[in-house]
Amino acid sequence: MEIGMIGLGRMGGNMVTRLLRHGHRVLVYDRSDEAIRAREAEGAQGARSLEALLGAFRERPRVTWVMVPAGKPTTETIQQLADLGEPGDIVIDGGNTNWKVALEDAARVKARGLHYVDAGTSGGIWGLENGYSLMVGAEPEVFEHCRPIFEALAPEGGGLVHTGPEGSGHFTKMVHNGIEYALMQAYAEGFDMLESSVAFPGMNLHAIAEAWRSGSVVRSWLLDLIADGLAKDPRLQGIEGYVEDTGEGRWTVESAIECAVPIPVIALALFQRFRSRRENAFPDRLLAMLRNQFGGHAVRAAGDGAATPAAQRISR
Repeated sequence: MEIGMIGLGRMGGNMVTRLLRHGHRVLVYDRSDEAIRAREAEGAQGARSLEALLGAFRERPRVTWVMVPAGKPTTETIQQLADLGEPGDIVIDGGNTNWKVALEDAARVKARGLHYVDAGTSGGIWGLENGYSLMVGAEPEVFEHCRPIFEALAPEGGGLVHTGPEGSGHFTKMVHNGIEYALMQAYAEGFDMLESSVAFPGMNLHAIAEAWRSGSVVRSWLLDLIADGLAKDPRLQGIEGYVEDTGEGRWTVESAIECAVPIPVIALALFQRFRSRRENAFPDRLLAMLRNQFGGHAVRAAGDGAATPAAQRISR
């Protein structure tokens, strides 16, 4: 089958490699000429513009896959493809697009006579070898037309689901990422308990993670990654505990509020990411002040690691 891949970053580039390995003809475009040349060396056909990419297709309908940063870059690229395309062409959005934006993109594409597909994609940099989990929203006949592409990208024998109409793929991926937030937070808290144990200091966290990987009910790919990371840096001293979020955790919480669905664990996991970005935060200082005021509990003066005795507490 023939497909055009637009965006050759960490995931897009690896997806091209995987498609080529499965014998598909892949046309590629990226703003980086270096990225294009790297995929041309693997057998892809490079294009230096969207017009050139669409002009290089031999098959109809033309299938393009957009794998550029979510938000404005994705929407603008999809609009360009709709403007340049022909009725019947298929545009696949494989990025982390908000499902509400996906519905708007789909309406604009379909108004031009083209088809829109949203493919929520999970697998990260490991997808090249392991395959990608694909959650696909599309018209049934469009999904079936693109199935060879999806099956080439997905793990052999699984990892692919047609979630329903356009927009449902990104909605499913959003929920998937919300669950991921909660799982990661639970692992982080559990290993924090092990690392901080007073009764059993110096526990071998890597060995524990390795043991849990086999037979344990908490075994998972995330735990595999934890074990790998702890093998390289047992106390994680080489990184800072500052955790970003890509947006899908926020969208999950927002959608839950709209649907009146309680998701306290996912919501707390999101808030903990916000918490990780604050050092010596004002609310912590306020809490310390309050404890000192009502109970005479010790506080630490700014710039001093030592606690101020209760007798020297802040005056009222």
